[in-house]
Amino acid sequence: MHPEIKDKIQQIFFKQKNDLRYDWADDFKKSAPQQFPRIYNELNDLGPLNQLLADGSITEILVNSPHEIFYERNSRLFQHDDHFFSVQTYNAALERLAHRCGTYLNRDKPFVEGNYKNIRVTIVFNEVSRGFHLLSLRIQPSLPWTLTSLAKNQWCTEQQVTQIRQTLSHRHNFLVIGPTGSGKTSFMQALLNEFKPNLQRLVVIEDTQELHLPNAVSVSLLTREDPSGLVSNVNMDHLLKRALRLRADRLVVGEIRSDEARTLLMTLATGHAGSFGSLHASTAAEALLRLEMLIQMGAPQWSLSSIRRLIQLCVHSLFVVENQNGKRRLEGQYQISSLEEHGFTLSRLE
Repeated sequence: MHPEIKDKIQQIFFKQKNDLRYDWADDFKKSAPQQFPRIYNELNDLGPLNQLLADGSITEILVNSPHEIFYERNSRLFQHDDHFFSVQTYNAALERLAHRCGTYLNRDKPFVEGNYKNIRVTIVFNEVSRGFHLLSLRIQPSLPWTLTSLAKNQWCTEQQVTQIRQTLSHRHNFLVIGPTGSGKTSFMQALLNEFKPNLQRLVVIEDTQELHLPNAVSVSLLTREDPSGLVSNVNMDHLLKRALRLRADRLVVGEIRSDEARTLLMTLATGHAGSFGSLHASTAAEALLRLEMLIQMGAPQWSLSSIRRLIQLCVHSLFVVENQNGKRRLEGQYQISSLEEHGFTLSRLE
C-alpha cells in the first residue's frame, strides 16, 4: 500500500473513527490495522462491493443507496450486511466505476452503460432516480454456458439440446424469448459457443457488449450514443445495414427492441439463413405481437397482413425461456404452423 494512502487511512480512521466504524463496534472485533484494507477499498476502490465481486456464486448486485446493497445468488435476492461509509464515498466509487468503463457520470449523461472486466454496469443518475444514484452490476460467469452445461443443470433436456442443434445445423432463423432475468443472454452465449469448432463468421450486434465471440473470424458491433453531440450516434438499424457488407454467415442481434426489427427481417428475407436474436416477451404469441408492433414502428406504411407474411417467411422457431420461483429453464420451442385471419397459429415441439 502506498505510504501516502496508508497515512490518509490512519488519519481518517483515528480522527473520524465513530463515523467510519458505524455498526462495526458490535459486529466486528478487529484492530485498526486489520480494518485498513476495508477502508482502503472505500477510498480507492468499490468499498463493500469488493467482497461481493470476489464471490463467484453471485450473479447480480443492486445498489439503491449507500446503505442499501442487494445481491442475487441462485436466482434469489439477499441484502448485504455491509454498506458504504457515506454518500460521498458511494458517489466517488461510482465515478471510479464509470471511468473504468471508459465513460463518465453527470447531469448531461444520466445513464451509464458499459462493461468492466466480466461485469455489465448500469448507473442511473440521482436526478432521474429521484433519490440516490442507482447501480446494477450483472456478473457474467467465468465459464460461459454451453448447451451441454445447461442440460447438466436441468435448464433443458437432452432431447431439447438435440432439437436446438438441429435448428442451428438446418440454418433456421429463430428468436429467443423471455422476460427480464429469465436467462436469455446465457442461452444466447451457449448458442454462440456451438460455433467454436468451425469458422463460420458471426456478426454480433448489441447495445452493450455481453456476448463473447465464439471464434477468431467473428466480429462484434456496438451501438453508440453521445449526449454531448460531439460524435454521431450509431443505432442498431445502422449496424444491421453495415453488417451486410461484412460477409456475415449469420447475424446475431443481442436484443431487438425498436424499429431495427424491420431491417432485420428484410435482411433475413434476402439471405443470412441461420441468424437469431432475442426479444423481451413472456410467451411466443406475445413475442410475435410485439415483433409486429416493432416492424410497424419502422415501416408504418406497411399493411399488417404484409408484416405477418414477412414474419412467417423469416422466423422459423421461437425458443421461450422462463424463470419460475428462481428456477430458470427452457419452457419450449415453438413454430408458426399457419397464418390465419386472426393472426398466427403456433405449435410446440415435443
